[in-house]
Amino acid sequence: MKEKKRVLMALSGGVDSALAAHLLLEQGYELIGATIRGWTPPGWEELTAETGGCCSLSSVEDARRIAFKLGIPYYVFNFSEAFEAEVVRPFVDAYFNGQTPNPCILCNRHIRFGLLYHKAKELQADYVATGHYARIQEDEQGFYHLFRGVDPKKDQSYMLYTATQENLAMTLYPLGEMTKEQTRKLAEQKGIEVFNKPDSQDICFIPDGETSGFLQGYRPGQYEGDIYHVSGAKLGKHQGYHRYTIGQRQGLGVSWSKPLYVLDILPYEKRIIVGEKEYLQHDELRADQVHWISGSMGNEALRCQVKIRYAAEAIPATLFVEVKDTVRVKFEKPVFAVTPGQTVVFYLGDEVLGGGRILNNNR
Repeated sequence: MKEKKRVLMALSGGVDSALAAHLLLEQGYELIGATIRGWTPPGWEELTAETGGCCSLSSVEDARRIAFKLGIPYYVFNFSEAFEAEVVRPFVDAYFNGQTPNPCILCNRHIRFGLLYHKAKELQADYVATGHYARIQEDEQGFYHLFRGVDPKKDQSYMLYTATQENLAMTLYPLGEMTKEQTRKLAEQKGIEVFNKPDSQDICFIPDGETSGFLQGYRPGQYEGDIYHVSGAKLGKHQGYHRYTIGQRQGLGVSWSKPLYVLDILPYEKRIIVGEKEYLQHDELRADQVHWISGSMGNEALRCQVKIRYAAEAIPATLFVEVKDTVRVKFEKPVFAVTPGQTVVFYLGDEVLGGGRILNNNR
């Protein structure tokens, strides 16, 4: 008799991972359920329990009930210390360096693709499975490729570009060929209680959604300063440069003859630079901390498509390698509001090639 493959199933308490677990059991896998406990600001546990989120107390209880109903073992992995060190502190550092980071990228790189896979090996699991909407394929040479999920509105491949070949070899994404609508419908048919549970939208460690308030509380200080027009004219004061992001128009509190947008954030001078919309059109960017799913890109220029934020459309561009983990991205047409600290991800059609952290927009 063929031995069952063992899967560490990451259960978030939501419909996606719950249905993924059902499908894998039906396919004959042996499942172990697990939920990651991240980090919650001190004194916010009650609020987190009420608002939910992928790492909240309420989600842990939902996940536990799902595992019990499926009849599978269940663990809660407390990664709070590592989460604060690898996700929260870099997130805070980036904001106070004038950048706008993406904490989900950090979480996937260090927590999911790092600690969770280490736990899977300790449990002698063959695979790790999640409810992400993405696809993995192995080619004839034994290399693994990451592709977009078939649902363009739910595709999560952008968040997964930090996966290594080793990660992909032991990863299952059962929902990659499904749409969100199909997921909810099938989950309801299978009697999954959370079939209509809303998706978590906010940053999991900022349950009230107030990023600027969280930053001020985590690292108290005096961050007020001046707002300048790109021409050099001083326009007024701001209440803290960490409250702004590139491309922001609302809440500037200054008057001008035309609508103004945030163009630059200068943390060491505590200065915000604003200007008209045309100043936010960019021809290129530079990115560092570049990761290639295949292991490397080579030294030749590469024509591909890029996304400069999760919800953006992929646009044609050419990549030029500068040093080992830094690239210059030249857009085919100017793009709006390239934001330092955000992530640029490289695609060739539906395949994810890799990505990196946006350093600057060469404005």
